[in-house]
Amino acid sequence: MTRIGTRTTGRPTLSEVAKLSGVSPITASRALRGVATVAPELVAKVQEAAASLGYVANTAARALASAQSQSIVVLIPSLSNQLFIDTLEAIHQVMHGRGFEVLIGNFHYDVGAEENLIRNYLAYQPRGFLLTGFDRTEASQRMLAASGVPCVHMMELQAQSKAPCVGFSQQQAGQVAARYLLERGRRHIGYVAAQLDPRVMQRAEGFRQTLREAGCYDPALEFMSPLPSSIGLGGEMFARVLRDHPQVDGLFFCNDDLAHGAIYEASRQGIAVPQQVAMIGFNDLPASAHVVPRLTSIRTPRAAIGRQAAQKLLDLLDQKPGGPQVQDLGFELIVRES
Repeated sequence: MTRIGTRTTGRPTLSEVAKLSGVSPITASRALRGVATVAPELVAKVQEAAASLGYVANTAARALASAQSQSIVVLIPSLSNQLFIDTLEAIHQVMHGRGFEVLIGNFHYDVGAEENLIRNYLAYQPRGFLLTGFDRTEASQRMLAASGVPCVHMMELQAQSKAPCVGFSQQQAGQVAARYLLERGRRHIGYVAAQLDPRVMQRAEGFRQTLREAGCYDPALEFMSPLPSSIGLGGEMFARVLRDHPQVDGLFFCNDDLAHGAIYEASRQGIAVPQQVAMIGFNDLPASAHVVPRLTSIRTPRAAIGRQAAQKLLDLLDQKPGGPQVQDLGFELIVRES
């Protein structure tokens, strides 16, 4: 087959794909973007034609021609935390059905890095942003406000900001953890935390508040590390807790992986869990139901947050009523053996 391609690049064009598959260019474009309204048999024809021609969509040109792209930007602080992987999967499922491309930016808990990502992605004229939390630089806030691009915040709730957000109360989660340990008869209760992002510190504040009300708060029993949360770090921190504060009889870990490490270290040292030290984790990661003893944890609705935040952003783009600005999806205390 003789192929013309574009005059400037010689690359196959969307018009050629449409002609070969027997559909209009608009239908071909929608089929290649995964728009759900295109019949599956037409999608198959268009994909086959595109593959045979070696066609690759020029998304930059499309954005320039229409003054907007088909991209949604999702900014998260970590790709190594299962919490955000589950959220991203849910976002992708919602957005793919509408033909949107999901662009992921990982800012590694660095608001300066997030500012650079926002600046770079705005140059590509995205249709919307899904942002993690509310902690960002003034420059980032100014750029987002000036752009007019719809934004939905995930993981945290902040009614006073009047910004659309989907998540749960981090502070209340800390309160529930403290209350549970108190109800188990524990009185020397500590908080073990890493990474120390705003959500970790909000949980810490809720935890402190409940312990203060019970007359059990001891600031010396807060064990904070700026290092990334991990199983190894959890084991190391637990060993230091036992060495420096052997009276501790209850611990709340800011993430399950820290608690997993603590359980392994307790086993190595012959410390009975929960008889000597009761433990509660956060996020209820999959392994928490299988460690020995099985970990009590606070289950967070990470996939539901992704789905609801993505749908709220679509509602904003469609200018449809999308329910309340603040969507509290709650959390669940999963009681096991620890």
